[in-house]
Amino acid sequence: MAEDIKKAYRKSALAHHPDRNPGDKKAEEKFKEATEAYQVLSDPEKRQIYDQYGHAGLDSALGGSGFSSAGFGDIFENIFEDFFSAATGSSSRRRNRPQKGSDLAVAVEISFQEAAFGVEKTLDIKREETCSTCKGEGNKPGTERRACATCHGSGQVMASSGFFSVSRTCPKCHGQGMMIDHPCISCHGSGRIVVSRKIQARVPGGVDTGLRLRMPDEGEAGYHGGGRGDLYVEIHVKPHEIFNREGDNIICEVPISMVQAALGTEIEVPTLAGTTHLKIPASTQNGKIFKLKGKGFPSLRGHGLGDEEVRIAVETPTHLSDKQIELLKQFAAVSGETVNPVTYSFMNKVKKLFSS
Repeated sequence: MAEDIKKAYRKSALAHHPDRNPGDKKAEEKFKEATEAYQVLSDPEKRQIYDQYGHAGLDSALGGSGFSSAGFGDIFENIFEDFFSAATGSSSRRRNRPQKGSDLAVAVEISFQEAAFGVEKTLDIKREETCSTCKGEGNKPGTERRACATCHGSGQVMASSGFFSVSRTCPKCHGQGMMIDHPCISCHGSGRIVVSRKIQARVPGGVDTGLRLRMPDEGEAGYHGGGRGDLYVEIHVKPHEIFNREGDNIICEVPISMVQAALGTEIEVPTLAGTTHLKIPASTQNGKIFKLKGKGFPSLRGHGLGDEEVRIAVETPTHLSDKQIELLKQFAAVSGETVNPVTYSFMNKVKKLFSS
């Protein structure tokens, strides 16, 4: 019963739709009547109200708003989408229009220094390209393709159901509209082949792990004359044994002895470009940071170079000889302290905090 109602509505709606009868008021009224009838008959609650109270009862139940297209819009839209698609051949045109090829992605691992200064890498990729033998046609050179006998070259077949005819992809040619009796020996009729290529990729200085570089038109070949896709190069930077990175700055921890920290000295420190000399003043504390301007990574946004932060790590001597122990005791005695001055100062603050 419900299917019969739907078929009857579809038939009347298609015949009297305003788009097919522009300016025809009579057809417009019939279309509205068919819509109202369909809404009532397809909704058991509305149908019961109509049977008991008539049209006025429905107006009251709907708050005086009457009928609307909200209940049938989706069904009607689906009906006409298939109808007009079949009538105009728009689906076939969409399939045969130029389409851009697929994008590709490849991961590249580079060193810390390469990330800082930039590098050129040779990428080995496999991608689909237009067959050079048949120029993408799929058929053997010297032979012709023929129109599909099932769809007569349209790529679509019509499936009829009562009054309606719905367009579907041809099952014989899979929507191509053409059949190949003599396929190309290189691509076996696909018009495309997988090719291995070596591509040079320029990685700029300043990159970091996770960055993706886009190489336009280095992806797979397009369809029906469409352009190539793009190639995306995902960067992975190897960790460094000495340096760590924070944004465009690099951090290097340099150990010095207790004597060097106390008396001051000049040390040689590593940088990305080699080594340089750094003056350490007397009384340098553990964790002190010295900045080397412009020794970091270049900014990808063109804002110059980052810095290198040299973090001092004062080493406490181990495995002391008897003489070294004696000298340290003498030093403590001369200083009048049995503990480190920093520790003594800290303990004084603790005592003052709890005594107040």
